[in-house]
Amino acid sequence: MQSLRHLLPSAGSLIVFEAAGRLSSFTAAGRELGMTQAAVSYAVRGLEDQLGVKLFQRRHRQVRLTEAGGRFFADVTLGLSHIRKSAEELRALAGGMHVTLSASTAFASFWMMPRLQKFRDDLPGIDLRIQTADRDLDLIAEGIPLGIRGGSAQDWPDYELLPIAKEEIYAVAGPAYVARSGMPASPAEMVSHQLIHLEEPFRPAATWNEWFRSAGVNGAVANRGLQINDYVLVIQAVMEGQGIALGWRHLTDRLIASGLLVRLTDHAMTTGDGFHVAWPKNRPLSESAEKVRDWLAAQA
Repeated sequence: MQSLRHLLPSAGSLIVFEAAGRLSSFTAAGRELGMTQAAVSYAVRGLEDQLGVKLFQRRHRQVRLTEAGGRFFADVTLGLSHIRKSAEELRALAGGMHVTLSASTAFASFWMMPRLQKFRDDLPGIDLRIQTADRDLDLIAEGIPLGIRGGSAQDWPDYELLPIAKEEIYAVAGPAYVARSGMPASPAEMVSHQLIHLEEPFRPAATWNEWFRSAGVNGAVANRGLQINDYVLVIQAVMEGQGIALGWRHLTDRLIASGLLVRLTDHAMTTGDGFHVAWPKNRPLSESAEKVRDWLAAQA
């Protein structure tokens, strides 16, 4: 029986094949890999001889995968992707000092950024990389160690969670709006004010109707008002005096303390959910990621 060493192509030839197949060009593949076009062609031809099948159709200044080459390319791409991700994880576990944190733009802007200097002071040797997205990324598939996630443990069965903040929501406005339109004395008075609505496309978020119901008010008759699908833009509009919005306490308390926002009425809606630092179950964290996780949880 032949060993795998004799049956499998070399890693180098597979990397060359993947680049040539992805770019449909031996010249472009050589440029990417720091090789000559002739060296790429030689490596591909050697791979074809070893496998006994044509992988490319050669054309003037362009190559195209054959049917067999296309099937092989899909498998090679998948295999190299898994190997690369595993290597990156091992490198991180070996003591890498950079840690990636997945979070919403709102959390990164209003929670993390004001604490960034404290993070640097407390963990000076760690390079934090904040990766924002309009939806919650799959930490396992993306190879990201930590994420900020809203909801409850039931919403994230594949993750371990440590709490950062309870979900508490009150109404906020900008000083200019209050000066122009007056300070509402109660939630009921706010029904007739200019409301700004967060139309969150991917993450569940409380609505004005839900907030009014929690205050015992019929919010169905509220002005529809401005609709925005990004919370950072919602808060920007509020600070510009465009209307009243819902403020999540863990994101807006500092803005109120600095005078950029004004809290309206004493009523706050609590959902029983919260916001957590999350990491995949059954996947060990590097020492640096553990320090970041613990630092984030300690801020609660």
